[in-house]
Amino acid sequence: MAAEQLHLQARTAALGPGLAAALTCTAAALACVVATARLALLDPVVVPVLYLALMDLVGLASLAVAVVVGVRRPSSPVAALLGLQGLVPCLVGVSDAWTALVTAPAPALEPTPWGAALAEASWMAWYVPPALLLLLFPTGQLLSRRWRPVAVGVVAVPLAHLAALLLVPAPSTHFPGVPAPLPLGPAVSAAATAVWTAAPFALLTLLVVSLVAAVRRYRRSAGVERAQLTWFLLGATLVPLTLLLCWLSSVVLDGPDLVVPGLVAIGVAIPAATGVAVLRHDLYDVDRALAATTTYALLSAALLGVYTLAAFVGGLWLGRDSPVLAAATTAVCAAALSPVRARLRRVVDHRVDPARHRVLRAVASLEARAHAGLVRPEQLQAVLAEAFDGPVRVGYRLPGGGPGDPHVDADGLPLPPVAPEEQVVPVEVAGEPVGVLVAPPGPSRVLLREAAAASALVVEVVRLRVGLTSALREVAESRRRLLAASLEERRRLEQDLHDGAQQRLVGLGMSLRLAQRHLASGALDVVGPGAAPGGPLDGVLDGAVQQLATAVAELRQVAHGLRPSSLGDGLGAALGSLVERVPVRVDLSVDLDDDDGPAGGGPRAVPEAVATTAYYVASEAVTNAVKHSGAARIGVTAARRADQLVVRVSDDGCGGAALRRGTGLAGLADRVAAAGGELHVVSPAGAGTVVEVRLPCGS
Repeated sequence: MAAEQLHLQARTAALGPGLAAALTCTAAALACVVATARLALLDPVVVPVLYLALMDLVGLASLAVAVVVGVRRPSSPVAALLGLQGLVPCLVGVSDAWTALVTAPAPALEPTPWGAALAEASWMAWYVPPALLLLLFPTGQLLSRRWRPVAVGVVAVPLAHLAALLLVPAPSTHFPGVPAPLPLGPAVSAAATAVWTAAPFALLTLLVVSLVAAVRRYRRSAGVERAQLTWFLLGATLVPLTLLLCWLSSVVLDGPDLVVPGLVAIGVAIPAATGVAVLRHDLYDVDRALAATTTYALLSAALLGVYTLAAFVGGLWLGRDSPVLAAATTAVCAAALSPVRARLRRVVDHRVDPARHRVLRAVASLEARAHAGLVRPEQLQAVLAEAFDGPVRVGYRLPGGGPGDPHVDADGLPLPPVAPEEQVVPVEVAGEPVGVLVAPPGPSRVLLREAAAASALVVEVVRLRVGLTSALREVAESRRRLLAASLEERRRLEQDLHDGAQQRLVGLGMSLRLAQRHLASGALDVVGPGAAPGGPLDGVLDGAVQQLATAVAELRQVAHGLRPSSLGDGLGAALGSLVERVPVRVDLSVDLDDDDGPAGGGPRAVPEAVATTAYYVASEAVTNAVKHSGAARIGVTAARRADQLVVRVSDDGCGGAALRRGTGLAGLADRVAAAGGELHVVSPAGAGTVVEVRLPCGS
């Protein structure tokens, strides 16, 4: 026998005191459920079976959470308190079933003094586990030794209340005339009556002080402990709300009917919130929900206070049941509390969720000062970094950019790459992405979303300013490049004319001058440039004609560089002439018919300036594909779509082309931009290149 006891003690120690207490409470609760069922079978008509089943379900749900928490935290007293929280509804179910049987018109059981006293005192047991959880959660220890009297009082006051009911018969609607189990004389009865009367007020005071302790622990906490306390306090706010429901029920219904839903809510909400706090404290950011719940709890208390005062004062003049009184008190409550809600919410946010209050206030302040012209909106990143107390970055999507374009900072420079551990939250205006917030893992993602929503207008303003600055800078760069290209083209033309046609014409002039001199002297045989030695004058003239033809050809070639002569027959013919000279297979597709052309007038012609730009883009793109991509096949398409001319050149080469300064593509982009069009290049490495140009060609 001694060996079995030691083995049981060893297993209990291995389970841990918290889990052992939770299992003990579970066993006791199951015994209470069985007892309640047996009492209900005595008279199912009298006993409120559905109500008792609800009580048992609430208790067993809390016990299930207690066991799970005990498995994860075997030594924590939280599991034991949750077990006690689940045992209470089952005990109250036994008490209520017994009360229903002894107070029925045809009682199935006789009331006893002990049973009556325990039934009258059972309501206080609901508040003992929540109050102790408020004092001990989540560490299982009090904040300091100063809180020990509060913890002792939470247990001692219900016991004192029960002792008073055992010593003096309390006035009761359920057990009239039932004496006290232990009457000890008038003096003791008077003291017991005083204790019985003061116990509910003392318990209410202890609950408020316990809540203050939890709030103080919350304000001192950080990290995981703060997240756990946030979850727990969200459920614990129902404790004072239950007392408010009791107050409201007494004021409006003259009875405690509304207390039952409040107690059921306590039995469900506190175990659920505690379980989530212990097992999954990072499941969701509930700071905002806690702030909202606290705000409306305070508003409810103020509302009931105003309503009670108005009803009491008005009842002295109009009567308690007057409809005018009800309407007047409602109007007084609405007028008194309507302007208070917003201010109270700000105060609660500042106290309960200071991080959210600090971030949103900083963004609102920046927006107001920027609107007044006191600061630049580009300071948003510095403001958010200071509010979050971390390196929060802001990225802006430039207007007109595609989904794959990189975000830029406030200076228009590309945003550094995002690390894998960093959080990225989009910023949107009317459903359109305008930027991102990039933050380290620390800040709450929900708070980041709220900051993104609050700063959306500032981000929109900054990105438009950055986009305008970038566009102006690009225009200046484009003008510089166009000017440089124009000067280079002029030098090339000058060199071509100097080395080619100019030299030919100079030689032609010298030959003609020499022929003129010999004709004047009567000589018919001359030797000069372009003539065979000892040849006749006809040879000189033939050489001059040949030089003239060569000069004309060179001039035509130079002129072709300015404007291809093949464009005289249209863009389609010019592109056809272009691809004939390419040493790679080229698939050409031209569709310049416009469905929106004049009715009955045939297709509209492509304007000459647009056609020239399109030809040069196609020529440069094809030349780049032949020289640099190693392509075996090139595709060229030109199509007119409404008021746009779309030219597309694709190849199956090595890819990797990009719009960089000093490249041919950059020159094409400048030429296209000068014509009011857009150029897009898609060239992934190893997957070919696509150059697409869209030019406006409206008539």
